Formats: sequence, structure tokens, C-alpha cells
Amino acid sequence: MQSKNAITIVEINPLIAKRWSPRAFDPDKKVSYEKILALCEAARWAPSCYGDEPWRFMIFDKFSDEYSYERALECVVEWNRKWVKNAPVLMVAAYDTQFRAANELNEWAEFDTGAACQNIYLQAFSDGLAAHPFAGFDNNMFRNNFNIPKRYQILVMIAIGYQAEAETLESPYLESEIKERGRRPIALNFFKNSWERPIFNDLPID
Repeated sequence: MQSKNAITIVEINPLIAKRWSPRAFDPDKKVSYEKILALCEAARWAPSCYGDEPWRFMIFDKFSDEYSYERALECVVEWNRKWVKNAPVLMVAAYDTQFRAANELNEWAEFDTGAACQNIYLQAFSDGLAAHPFAGFDNNMFRNNFNIPKRYQILVMIAIGYQAEAETLESPYLESEIKERGRRPIALNFFKNSWERPIFNDLPID
């Protein structure tokens, strides 16, 4: 099975270093209800502003309710649908734009929901699953299909399942699947004390 370890300048937690977002999923391998609940629990314990927990997640399991799964899948744009259709579980993350108690704008809700999503990706990987978030879906169609209230913003869809061999993918997905992972140099994005002063200059290098 394809693996992609991150190449880092210092050692980081293996769970973070080894996690990545494959597109090759085994369409015949069911994700257990217990593992789906574990993903929800992982998201539930993410940090949030004032502990407001603005996230809302909808879960679609092809093996337990194929009709609802297909209604969610039809919202996925064609380019993504070609590989997403093999993932047996779809999750959709949305967030409440207002604080629950005060009914005031929650400017941190999207950030908090992103943290909850990251917990899902890490929990999935630790449980032997693959999780691939994607933005290529029709937001309005999903809102209409599932009657999402206007005060909630739909953020992202996540394909979840067991990883399959990269060769099960067609081109151009195959090339992306086997391509080495990469990130921008750390000095370009991480600064110390002043803008664009690279943190890298202060790291001890053996």
C-alpha cells in the first residue's frame, strides 16, 4: 500500500509525519460503526472558542444507507466523484455562524471546525483508515438536498475508508497518488519576532 512519510528537518510525531490524503479507496470494505463513532469523538474533543463547539458533521455510510449516501455523492463535482465514489463513508463539516448562548457572530467558528476536522484526519489514520478532505462539491445542492439552515456554513467534505492500491486509480489521479509529498521550505512560512525573519535561522542544525 502506498505510504508517504513527510521529510522533516526535525523529528515530529509519527502520526503527523505519516498521515496523508490518498484517493485510492477500497469500495468493498466497510468501516465499522465503532470506528465512525471514534471519528466523531475525536472531533468532539477539539478546542473551540468559549467551548462553543460550533461544528456540525453529517455522516453518510454507503453500507447502512445507500440512498442518503448517493444524495450526498451527487453533490460532488465530476472530477472528484470519479474517486470519491469508492470511499464508503462521506462526512460533511459545517459550522454555526453564531454563538449558541448570545446569538452573536462567531468569528472563530470556521477555525474551530478546521481543528475538529484535523482531529478526524489523525484519528482516521491511527485507526488504519484514510481520510481525504476536499472542496470540490456543490455547496448549494448539498444545502438543498439536506435542508441545511442558512445560519450554518458548509465547509468541507471528507472521503473516508480503507486505502486501496494506487494502481486502482486512473490517470491523472494515479500520478498524484504516487508523487512524493512536499511542502514549502519552513523559512517561507514561519517567522520569529519580525515579519519574514525565518525561524529556520534560529534552529540548531547538526
